[in-house]
Amino acid sequence: MARFTTSDGLRLHFTDEGAGDPILCLAGLTRNATDFKFVLPFLAQHRVIRMDYRGRGLSDYANDFMTYSIPQEAADALALMDHLGLERATILGTSRGGLIAMVLAATVPERLSGAILNDIGPEISPEGMERIMDYLGTRPRFADYDAAAKGLSAAYATQFPGVPDTRWRVQAEMMWAEADDGLDLRYDPRLRNAMLAQRDAGPAPDLWPLFDALAARPLTVIRGANSDLLTTETLAKMHARAPNMRSATVPNRGHVPFLDEAEALAAIHAHLRDFA
Repeated sequence: MARFTTSDGLRLHFTDEGAGDPILCLAGLTRNATDFKFVLPFLAQHRVIRMDYRGRGLSDYANDFMTYSIPQEAADALALMDHLGLERATILGTSRGGLIAMVLAATVPERLSGAILNDIGPEISPEGMERIMDYLGTRPRFADYDAAAKGLSAAYATQFPGVPDTRWRVQAEMMWAEADDGLDLRYDPRLRNAMLAQRDAGPAPDLWPLFDALAARPLTVIRGANSDLLTTETLAKMHARAPNMRSATVPNRGHVPFLDEAEALAAIHAHLRDFA
């Protein structure tokens, strides 16, 4: 099990597989390195590095939950690149991972070969954010993975029509851990405290300058057609500000696509072929 130590002494878990052009995979808010399980078999020609943020997955939980922040997580991602001796990498960022990619582009642009964003942009739909806050920090109410699969299938029937229970069961195993009294979180529940404190500290920052910095590099955006976080209007504004940006929409997917869909894979492979 590979780990590295951050500047404030936390041991963060990562995986490093394959050879070739490096891809640094950065997961969603509550997710972990397994977030890229479905796309990993399709990246066999590349060196794929997956990271558990502080307080997630197999990484240490922080004493100060306020370090569960995008700037700190960007610093941790850069520390991992330094640990591995990577001069630059392509970022494959799902949701929060895409926001971290924007921070890296604004602060250390020379370290990015480019980025592929999975269903995220510089404007986040309030409806999608409200849905996330509804479950953030709360244990799932499922006795086991079979029950979780059925629950996820029902909850996401509109955003993800036709996804079988077998896929949702794998997703549940990635998101939650087994405990004596049912399923439990694979992240520090104080992540909710951090999000609430950051929200209450003042208006959300303008992320468009960070997006502009990222758009100066090769950029591809993947959007779920049913996404409640990245709207079609925001995607259109992104294209207007970044004429060279590529994008792909994945039908029958919400937030976030699994990334093994044909449309997602075509966009990922085209980006890596042309820019990595």
